[in-house]
Amino acid sequence: MRIVLDTNVLISGIFFHGPSYRILQAWKQKKIQFVITPEIYAEYSRVAEVISTKYPGIDIAEILNLIAIYSEIVQSFTLSEPVCEDPDDDKFIACAISNEVRYIVSGDKHLLKISGYHGIRVIKPQEFCTEFLN
Repeated sequence: MRIVLDTNVLISGIFFHGPSYRILQAWKQKKIQFVITPEIYAEYSRVAEVISTKYPGIDIAEILNLIAIYSEIVQSFTLSEPVCEDPDDDKFIACAISNEVRYIVSGDKHLLKISGYHGIRVIKPQEFCTEFLN
């Protein structure tokens, strides 16, 4: 199963336990595939770097390298008009539409609001785990 993973889920999975961590473990076991664009990866890196200063015991560089190596890195088109209330979230929608990915896993309220757009389901980490990882 190919999914687009929002930054908040990745960061939560790296630094905390819970559903987001389970999603990262499923990815590590090759049960799911992350689909990302260079723009999404850049956001992952930027946010992880900021948060890692609060958790110096976690080697964020190694995790980001694994994401870069084992994710499907794709290009996406630019949306003709903004879709989300937060335009920064449009890159996740564009990635999913451009690459025929049906699920975005996110806890972001702006992304959750547009679930169903172009047939893409935006699903919270706990729901994803319940439906697909049990």
